[in-house]
Amino acid sequence: MEYVFYLGLGAVSGLISGLFGLGGGSIIVPLLIFAFAAQGIDAQISTHLAIGTSLATIVVTSLSSIYTHYQKRAIRWDLVLRLGPGIIIGTVLGGIFAVSLDGVVLQLMFGCFLTCIGLQMLFYRPITQNRPLPRASTMVTLGSGIGGISALFGIGGGALTAPLLAHFGVRMHQAIGTAAACGFPIGVVATLVYSASNVPSEIIHGANLGYVFLPAWFGIVVASTPFARVGALLAHRLNEQSLKRSFGWVVLVFGIRFIWINIAQ
Repeated sequence: MEYVFYLGLGAVSGLISGLFGLGGGSIIVPLLIFAFAAQGIDAQISTHLAIGTSLATIVVTSLSSIYTHYQKRAIRWDLVLRLGPGIIIGTVLGGIFAVSLDGVVLQLMFGCFLTCIGLQMLFYRPITQNRPLPRASTMVTLGSGIGGISALFGIGGGALTAPLLAHFGVRMHQAIGTAAACGFPIGVVATLVYSASNVPSEIIHGANLGYVFLPAWFGIVVASTPFARVGALLAHRLNEQSLKRSFGWVVLVFGIRFIWINIAQ
């Protein structure tokens, strides 16, 4: 029954990715937290486990997105290379920091992050400006921030990278394609950090590799890629803005809930 849930979660995250151009981490992580709680997994590690598993799925699911954007020549590889070193450094540091945090603190921080993502989806309107790209050292610093936040909260970084590049004059479709390409190194490096962490085997009821829960990883990976294509097709037929606002409210409610239950403890 659990595998059915994980397949369904992969399908939902794939649809969201295809519809809105966002990674599924913002929905995968909270739903995995709920699922792990229902399985009796200790609250002190359930958030770490959800984030680590989400990041591990990005390693596979990002490849389909990268290939699609590559076919449309929408990836600025020069920008990937300029952001890449900082992304790798930030991802390592963000992952190590996340693993060291108390479970309640990490979940509270994740709730604040979800609240920001929900507000972004509800009110943010991307604007491309003609500003010169920063110098190399600044790009490394910005990449470090993207990598650190992504590793801390289990996302591929698209919600951060695409608006940043658009701010510096990169056309939106290229900003999204470049952000997708930057998601792969985030997923690889973060997975190495989370999977290398030592988790007592008696705490998790099932197969795991550090903070990567393998049954959930497999189910999500299998279902998310084909449904991402379905989402991309639906995006051309449905009212995307209405869907995006609805999803923004869902994410916002999730965020407020995580903040409330952890403050109330």
